[in-house]
Amino acid sequence: MTSPYTLSAAETALIATATELAVGFAERAARHDDEASLPVENLRAIHEAGLNRAVLPAALGGTGLSYQAFGEITRIFAEADPSTATVWLMHLGAGVGLAAITAETRGGFFAEEFLAGKHFANALSEPASGNRFLNPQQEAPAAPGGYVLDGAKRFVSGSELADYLLVNARVGDAPAFFAVIPDETVSIIPIWDTLGLRATRSQLLSFNHTLLREDLRGRLPGPGDFNAVGAGLPQISLGIADAALAAIVEHASARIILGKPLSHQQWVQFEVADVHTRLEGVRAFIRQTLWQLDAGDPEGFANLGRSKYLANKIAVEIAQLAVRIGGASGYLKTSPIQRHLRNALGGQLMAYSTEVLAGEIGAQVLGVTAEEARA
Repeated sequence: MTSPYTLSAAETALIATATELAVGFAERAARHDDEASLPVENLRAIHEAGLNRAVLPAALGGTGLSYQAFGEITRIFAEADPSTATVWLMHLGAGVGLAAITAETRGGFFAEEFLAGKHFANALSEPASGNRFLNPQQEAPAAPGGYVLDGAKRFVSGSELADYLLVNARVGDAPAFFAVIPDETVSIIPIWDTLGLRATRSQLLSFNHTLLREDLRGRLPGPGDFNAVGAGLPQISLGIADAALAAIVEHASARIILGKPLSHQQWVQFEVADVHTRLEGVRAFIRQTLWQLDAGDPEGFANLGRSKYLANKIAVEIAQLAVRIGGASGYLKTSPIQRHLRNALGGQLMAYSTEVLAGEIGAQVLGVTAEEARA
């Protein structure tokens, strides 16, 4: 029987390239986490390997990876170093997104800059809007040449590298999206000292009378656009889950208790069986979701939220089990287990958080409409 998930030879080759790159990412992950330093060399290697061009849709001048191939590459990077995967994902979301929403005006320019190696960053989340990063609350009044933004955007991954920012604000009581070239009106608030995903350096940006230029304004993102962030976030947690499970296997096989490896203890086998089988169920659901997206099935977009919810939950559960099995040694800085737990918890907090997703999924199942939920 032919699998519906078959990839092209070119995509299979790109996955092999990503696997080779990930070896170095994994070797450097602990250092970048300890230093909270951006993995610039990793991002450069990804670009030089042609993976950015591969993700850019063909209509915008790239190759146009399928969602399935893109998801697997993101998972591979996340298993090695989820901070690298996250910064890369947000770069793609902003760069590919800007090229798409300005396709009729400046899209060709942004696509060329993206392919030339310029860095893009998402500056959408704001303190007042919570998880609803596509529905900004900050008003940008009209000014000569565009609109003026005074406010802040938070969790801007890779902001210190950004040549271009994707920024939104309310214009005429509706969301509007712009490209912003950072200048003296955009500053970084140096508060980054987080628990997990430390190497993303997802800073808080301050906008002080920043001009949102009308000629750099794009249309609203639509269902036909390549949704890198929506498809990639579940894969980041899936990669973290895979890394945490691998750490369990390594520790349980090497740790000797009363003359036998810890892996021989029945409680360990039972717990690992439970999380492993549930992880494979989540993996299958996510794979189906990406296949639906490639097929243009609207249900695939609905399943993106479910995919993130499931992946976030299983990643935390496996990382917590790794701490239990690792015991006191799992707390040590030299152990990858503590890093996997911190990173897994970070995945839950990225929009949409598991709490927000649970509310949406539960309301859908129960038949509660959005209007009824707000009443």
